[in-house]
Amino acid sequence: MTARSEDAKVHAVLQDEVQQPHEATGGWENLEYLRDQSEYPGEAFACFLGTLSPGREVVVTLRYVQELPREPDGAARFVLSPTLNPYGTLYVWNCRTSKLHYSLLLTASLQSPRGVVDVQANFALTPLIYTAQDHSTAQAPLLQVSLAGSPQCHHDLELLVYYGDPTAVSAVVEKGDPEAPPGSLLGDPMVLVTLAPSIPEAVPGQRQSGEFIFLLNTTFLEHAQDSLLFLLKSLPLGCYFNIYCYEETSVGIYSQSVEYTQDNLTEAMRRIPSTGSSLGDSNLLETLRSVYNTPRPHRHPRQLFIFMAGLPPDVEAIAAEVCRHRNSHRCFSFCFSEDSAALAMALAKETGGEAAYVSSDNRRSFVVLKCLKQALKPAAEGVSLSWTLPRGLEVEVLGGTPQSIFQGQHNLLYAQIHGQAQDTTVAKGVMTLQYSLDGQDVTYTIEFPLCPQGDGRLAGHRLAARCLMKRLLPESVSGSGEEPRHRAVEISLTSGIICPFTSYVGVRTPQRVTWYQRPLALLPPRQSLIPCQIVELRGSRISSCYPKSIWVPPGWLTAVRASWLALRQLTHDIAALPQRRACSKACKPPPPLFSSLKYVDPMEFGLCSSTLWRWCPEAAAKCQELVALQNADGSWALSSGLASVLEVDEDEIKGKMPDEVMEPSIWATVMAVTWLHRHDEYYQDLCELLEAKAVTWLCSQAVSQLDKCLETANTLLGSSVKPSVFRL
Repeated sequence: MTARSEDAKVHAVLQDEVQQPHEATGGWENLEYLRDQSEYPGEAFACFLGTLSPGREVVVTLRYVQELPREPDGAARFVLSPTLNPYGTLYVWNCRTSKLHYSLLLTASLQSPRGVVDVQANFALTPLIYTAQDHSTAQAPLLQVSLAGSPQCHHDLELLVYYGDPTAVSAVVEKGDPEAPPGSLLGDPMVLVTLAPSIPEAVPGQRQSGEFIFLLNTTFLEHAQDSLLFLLKSLPLGCYFNIYCYEETSVGIYSQSVEYTQDNLTEAMRRIPSTGSSLGDSNLLETLRSVYNTPRPHRHPRQLFIFMAGLPPDVEAIAAEVCRHRNSHRCFSFCFSEDSAALAMALAKETGGEAAYVSSDNRRSFVVLKCLKQALKPAAEGVSLSWTLPRGLEVEVLGGTPQSIFQGQHNLLYAQIHGQAQDTTVAKGVMTLQYSLDGQDVTYTIEFPLCPQGDGRLAGHRLAARCLMKRLLPESVSGSGEEPRHRAVEISLTSGIICPFTSYVGVRTPQRVTWYQRPLALLPPRQSLIPCQIVELRGSRISSCYPKSIWVPPGWLTAVRASWLALRQLTHDIAALPQRRACSKACKPPPPLFSSLKYVDPMEFGLCSSTLWRWCPEAAAKCQELVALQNADGSWALSSGLASVLEVDEDEIKGKMPDEVMEPSIWATVMAVTWLHRHDEYYQDLCELLEAKAVTWLCSQAVSQLDKCLETANTLLGSSVKPSVFRL
């Protein structure tokens, strides 16, 4: 941040909070006023410059860098920060005039080696102007908004940028800072690698690879046996699974994950304790370490389902442990109480998974199965990067390479080129990506220049610095010694990216001597250091507009109280939430950007159904009985238990079995699926995966017999299920 007037220039610089070589000498009361009087919660960058005399002006320049979140269709999504968005009320807190005679002009400059295809926004756009024949660069003068007056309500400004071939692999090189020493983070060239390979959709119900590990606490075992039943029965054939009851013991039900078969599933259900009455000495941290020390099956991507009823001990150490292994797995975390919501969000965001807050027992199974559907998306496994460079050069991938890439994921990696090429005639390097997809080996080869260009902003280098600090922060706050902290401070001061151990200070230098005008009236004439920092706004209107908010207790914030950024790093970017509340009422503020763990709204990150799900306890009990009878391969056996659930006499079911059917389980499975569809208003979301597995099994056993079976089942059950349900 830089502010420049006729008389003075104020520049925001970073300092180590331990050494504190600079300390502002006044004006802190303004920060406290802002913190207490703000209407909306969240973080704000605050630097109080003073007041302007009539007829004078000050120019404020702000620069920041961020990774843009990706939409499901591959578009990069940019949201103008609310503090920059022209909300009139944000600008007139300390103004004595009701009119602001200026406007905001927003221009976007776009660049991509894959080409810029389209730009969309939630406001009027001017036509896109391409500045290169291959459409690799473009400019868009987007809008001009008058800031006169104070509108009652305003939406965030959102921009969607579409590039050529969103499912692709690319490498863009940014040159280093010529003034930085060779071999340093800013001195050497940086390669920005995008990994978004094309992964086809998986057919529901078919065999699928993957390792699914469930970490359960005692509360879940006592009150959510039905959810666990639906989870285990919905797993596909071909995968591996294991279960840990982490408040009982840190050891899994099996010593390591086993293949998903009927025998292993039956044995697992037998070993799971029904209650948590006998608490052991284990905890979530020890269990996670036990999981990470267990080898995973070859070419089976690992995914953890973590259930938390309360805030576990050693929160910082848990976050650090998950961060260390972030490239080897995904976490799907579920919290059943308010105090564990922040940790659940952090673990999921750190590993590319999802988090859900479950506030109702009736919706628990539904929410858990929605996450399982996400986890069942196909993945590229065994991901590896190799580099071909002239002798004397080598590549370091900062933060490592993910072992798996799931469908829809866009992974951005940072690789730095070190050394001096011995052969200067070689102008290009080669990056090779290899992975396995459905048992087939896939290879991408990308060329990139060894003499890159750059605009001097070092955006890629600064993003890489943030990536490195993101890995170091959990280590720094979990008691892993002073080295992670020293390294984080060094990267922060070098790159200009704030971390929990550095803070801003405003340094003012005179531009020219002025004897007859006050330079910046609120500040003493000789004051050279002024308050300049990230301020946590408390928000006076939060209670009325967000009644279901979660405030995380101080225990989680102890290690990161020095700065807002530690929490921002752990959660990555919660601003890219799928559902944003419209500002439809004058009394309701625009939704804040939930970019830290200090404030988490379960209504924002909880998974929502696209259909209205009806709940009936009696019907749910019947459904649970039916699911318990299903085999791991998706079939049902013809038994008295099945007849009881279907409310049809067992002898009648056997007597109505079509003559063409040679295997009773085929007839039983058709009856079960037909019964589920007869009550699909209750079971559609709960049993979608179970049904797909059953239909796949039927199609592999007796396609020619299904027409007659369905006709007879509809007659017997009084239903009208269509043949398309059985893929006929």
